[in-house]
Amino acid sequence: MRLLLIEDDTETANYLIKGLRESGHVTTHAASGPDGLRAATDSQYDALIVDRMLPGLDGLSVVRELRSAGNDTPVLFLTALSEVDDRVMGLHSGGDDYLAKPFAFAELLARVEAIVRRRSKQPADAVLRVSDLELDRLKRSVKRDGKPIPLQAREFRLLEYLMLHTGQVVTRTMLLEHVWGYHFDPQTNVIDVHMSRLRSKIDKPSAQPLIRTVRGTGYCMHEPD
Repeated sequence: MRLLLIEDDTETANYLIKGLRESGHVTTHAASGPDGLRAATDSQYDALIVDRMLPGLDGLSVVRELRSAGNDTPVLFLTALSEVDDRVMGLHSGGDDYLAKPFAFAELLARVEAIVRRRSKQPADAVLRVSDLELDRLKRSVKRDGKPIPLQAREFRLLEYLMLHTGQVVTRTMLLEHVWGYHFDPQTNVIDVHMSRLRSKIDKPSAQPLIRTVRGTGYCMHEPD
C-alpha cells in the first residue's frame, strides 16, 4: 500500500514509518497539518494516518478540507483523546476509523488494512442507473435527466449505497456501518442531515422522487411508479 502519515511527534512518526516500511508499505511523512493537506492533495494514497493534534492545521480540519474537495481516501485518526465524543467528532469529520494512543503497531496495521479493504470492495458496475438518475463510480459524477449534480464525498457514498440496494430497505445501522464506518450508534442525527441534503439535490428538482422514507426503519431507493 501507499500510505501518508501526518504526525508531528518525531518519536511516534519514526516508530510508525519503520514498522510500515518493514511491512512492505511505501510511506510518506508530513509533520504538520498544512504539509499533510498539501501531500494528500498532490498525490494519491491508499490510506491516510492522521494525528488529531497537528501544528498549523489540526487533523480534523485536514480531513474536512479533503472531504469537501471530493477526496475520499480512507483515513485512520490517531489521538491521545479517547472519549466517545472525541471519537464521534473524528468520524463526523470524515474519518473511517479511530485509534487512541497508546496503541499496538499490529492493531494499527490491521485497522489500516481493514479501511482500505472496505473501500476496495466495489461491485463491477462502473455506472449505476435508477430511472433518469445516473452515478458514475469512476468519474465520481452524478447526473439526473442529463444535468450534473455536484455532491460532497459523503453524499456521493450515501447515494452510491442506496443505488446499489435499489428496491431494498436500507436501515440506519446499514448506513452507519457502510457509509460512515461506525460500528456503534453515535446517537446523532448525522444520517438525517445528510439524507435531507441529498434529497434536496436529487429529488426536489424533479417531479419523480426516488428516495423513500420507510418509517421507523430507514430508506429505500426505488424506481418511480
